[in-house]
Amino acid sequence: MINVGIVGSTGRVGSLLIDDLGLDEETRLSACHVFDELTKPVPEGTVITNDMKTLLEVSDVIIDFSAPVATEALLTEIVENGGNKPLVIATTGFNKHQQNLLLEASKKVPVLYATNMSLGVAVLNKLVSLASKALRDFDCEVVEQHHRYKIDSPSGTALTLAEHAAKARDLDLDAVRISGRDGEIGARTKDEIGVMSLRGGDIVGRHTVGLYNDGEFIELHHTATSRNTFSRGAIKSAKWLVNQEAGLYSINDCLGL
Repeated sequence: MINVGIVGSTGRVGSLLIDDLGLDEETRLSACHVFDELTKPVPEGTVITNDMKTLLEVSDVIIDFSAPVATEALLTEIVENGGNKPLVIATTGFNKHQQNLLLEASKKVPVLYATNMSLGVAVLNKLVSLASKALRDFDCEVVEQHHRYKIDSPSGTALTLAEHAAKARDLDLDAVRISGRDGEIGARTKDEIGVMSLRGGDIVGRHTVGLYNDGEFIELHHTATSRNTFSRGAIKSAKWLVNQEAGLYSINDCLGL
């Protein structure tokens, strides 16, 4: 039985993780990290703590669906204080310091980082790489849609999709990404990759990568209809990660893509 600790247990996906771990025959919830109060019932014996060291001590692997400040605390415990448990991290919106902490932690423990834990999105990333390279002269645009409460924009998933498209064309995404158009901006440049965001209602997540040319276009879509998509993908990743060596992994590695 794999003991799983959760960072972000009071969030939308964290709450679903608590339920889905209870349904999985190979895992059990060992601990929940909280900054304030966890009102959701948890199995008897589950440790509730605001201390990252305690969380790591009672867990075999950590799943993190939180906010950058919480992930930073978790990574710091690994990098500076000797924490030694595998980490599945799905938090987005990191600054440069937090990105560097992620890399440093991966030198000490296995870290699987994915901006989206959906298995379908993992396949979509692969398809985008293939299509973007094969259709090098097509204009590439990424559109993402999320619920009204989402904080970061564009979504981490959209940026990852755009990164796959840019890398397939040997382009630096930071140099070619456009995330807003307004006024007389002139004609679209050859290499630019548009990444646009829509917000509204209770949309769980929808991502579209379009490749457009004169006379034809292709669009690749992924729609999440339930957040359990993300929690179950994270659990699958955690079960795989506990048997890996230190390093930085993606969900594609877990799926053998």
